[in-house]
Amino acid sequence: MRRTLRREVAGTIGLLTDEHDFRAMRHYRTFAFADFETYLEAFGDLLSGRASQGIRTAVALFDPQEYADFCTDTGLDPDSPSSRARFTAEFAATGPAIPYDGQPLADLIPTLVDEAVRQATWEYASALLARLGACASCGEDIGRTAFAWASDLLARILDAARPGRLHLACSVSAAQETLVAVLHADTDLDGACQLDEAEALELTTVLALGLATGSPGGLVVRSSTPSSPDQVYGWRLRTGAFEPLTEGEVFDAYCTGTDPGDLVSPESGLDYIAPPDLGPDSTASTHPH
Repeated sequence: MRRTLRREVAGTIGLLTDEHDFRAMRHYRTFAFADFETYLEAFGDLLSGRASQGIRTAVALFDPQEYADFCTDTGLDPDSPSSRARFTAEFAATGPAIPYDGQPLADLIPTLVDEAVRQATWEYASALLARLGACASCGEDIGRTAFAWASDLLARILDAARPGRLHLACSVSAAQETLVAVLHADTDLDGACQLDEAEALELTTVLALGLATGSPGGLVVRSSTPSSPDQVYGWRLRTGAFEPLTEGEVFDAYCTGTDPGDLVSPESGLDYIAPPDLGPDSTASTHPH
C-alpha cells in the first residue's frame, strides 16, 4: 500500500545547470559534491530511480544567488539541506520547472535553461510595459493599449496564415538587451489554431513592448505544410509602426547572421515571400507618447 501511495506523490528537485553555479554551492559544508560531473551523474541516477518507482518528478532550475537572497529574506540557514529543499519547493511554484519523462540530462538541461530564459524575458518585458504609465495626450495606459494592439496583430497573423505548422519569432531591441520570444502553432483547414498559451503571452508582451516604446525589431513567420516548400515572411517594427517586409527584405533578414557582415547560405526548398494582408489599421503607428 505504501508503494502504491508513493507513486501518487509528485516532487520537485532543484538542478544546478552549469559549473559556475555548481562552484557557488561548493562553499556550503552540507553540499556534498566535489565535482560537477559526479553531481550530474548522481542527479541522473536519482531521477531514473524515482521514475522506476513510478514517482513523478519536476526539475526546477536552482539559482545559487536567488537561493542566497531567499535565505536572507526568510532568515534560514543557507548551509542546510532543508533550506535548499524549502527554496526549491517555493521557487518551483513560480519559477521555471519541467517534468522529467526519462530524457537524458543532456536534453533536459538546455530545455530547462530555455524555459528560464523565456520566463525572464516575459517578466522583464512585462515590467517595462508596466512602467510606461499613461499617455500624456490621451490619458490611456500605454502598456495596456500596446498589448491590446499586439494581441490583435497576433490574431490577424494566425488567421491569415495557411494551414500547417507555424514558427513565429519576435525580437525587440530593448534598452539593455535584445528580447526574443518564439511561438509554435498549428492551424487546420477550418481555421482552428492550436498553440502554447504561455508562448503566445510571451510573444505578445515582447511585441507590445516594441510597439509601445518605438524600439526597432521585427516579427518573422515560417510556415510549413506537407507537399509544398516552407514559406518565410515578416514585418519590421520601426518607431511604433508594424510594417510588412518585401520579399527581398525577408531574404536579407533570413540570410544575415548575428555578426555584422556574416552571411548565411539560403536554405533550399524555402520560399521568401511578402506577408499576407492583415487588413485595415494593422500597420498604423501608435499615437505619440
